[in-house]
Amino acid sequence: MKEFWNDRYSTESYVYGKEPNRFFRKQIDSLKPGQLLLPGEGEGRNAVYAAKKGWEVTAFDYSEQAKKKALDFARAEGVSIQYEIRSADDWKENKATFDAAALIFVHLPKDIFKQLIEKILVSLKSGGKLIIEGYSVAQLGHDSGGPKDPDLLYDAKHLRSLLEPTEINLFEEIETDLDEGSYHRGKAMVIRAVVTIP
Repeated sequence: MKEFWNDRYSTESYVYGKEPNRFFRKQIDSLKPGQLLLPGEGEGRNAVYAAKKGWEVTAFDYSEQAKKKALDFARAEGVSIQYEIRSADDWKENKATFDAAALIFVHLPKDIFKQLIEKILVSLKSGGKLIIEGYSVAQLGHDSGGPKDPDLLYDAKHLRSLLEPTEINLFEEIETDLDEGSYHRGKAMVIRAVVTIP
């Protein structure tokens, strides 16, 4: 899979665009800037937006091409982000470090995704927020992007169970119109959540 993502990000253009995800932007704009964690950040569209808003951003992805493009983008926009080459299963933060985290279209096998959620919850301070948007299993059959393997898609019951230790502020499965580069375009079924660490 690492080769797949390096190949996808090897183009000169930003395949998911340079604008932040709309749901992420709406949520992050409502919060006071602090320390932000962005796993699976790709080419940096959300990291750069947050950094321009005053957030101190720590991002990671396992694609070297993604990191290069994200750092190039940040430099061009006059901001700084911390970006590490890591996979979801080898990243760990053992103390409450971050004021917010976001998983935006981060799709992983359910066992790895469960471990990542657990590690993120540990890494968030009390009162910290986790923002999530990803393709629902109901996305199967749509041509607007996302994995074709149900194990990589979000199941509402499963995701909600992973978030039980938190205060759930928003949880919805909805149809939305995506316009995020060439791979996220058209009507799509997504699950969105915002939760607060007690």
